[in-house]
Amino acid sequence: MSFSIFSCRGVAAVLLSGLAFAAPAAAEDEPEVDCENAMTQFDMNVCSQQDYEKADKELNAQWAKTKKVMADWDAELDAENKGAVESLVGAQRAWIQYRDNQCDAVGYSVWGGSMYPMIVSSCLADLTRKRTEELKSMVEN
Repeated sequence: MSFSIFSCRGVAAVLLSGLAFAAPAAAEDEPEVDCENAMTQFDMNVCSQQDYEKADKELNAQWAKTKKVMADWDAELDAENKGAVESLVGAQRAWIQYRDNQCDAVGYSVWGGSMYPMIVSSCLADLTRKRTEELKSMVEN
């Protein structure tokens, strides 16, 4: 089960607000931005979105590893005791709803402003990295 990065209205708002900045039609048309030296709000918005996309890819990779370990744990248990994967899926769905709503709420601090996409994407990236670490620690400890 993969969890899409486009799962809330907050992310949808980020995408829609990106249209106001004449977002490229295809990934290969993305503007080249030096994210180490981003100076304009447009550049900062692009960089924060790229940062979130990177964090989301890392989350999805860790999700697959964690889910496999949980499935292995379930395989070792009697049918009436299985539930690791089911619990993990339920937790992930709840976490996605929390993350999306939390970042949507954070975005309201700059609602309608040009930095809205950056604020929301930065929040999404931060919470996504934290969740990736949680998933990793579940199977490493």
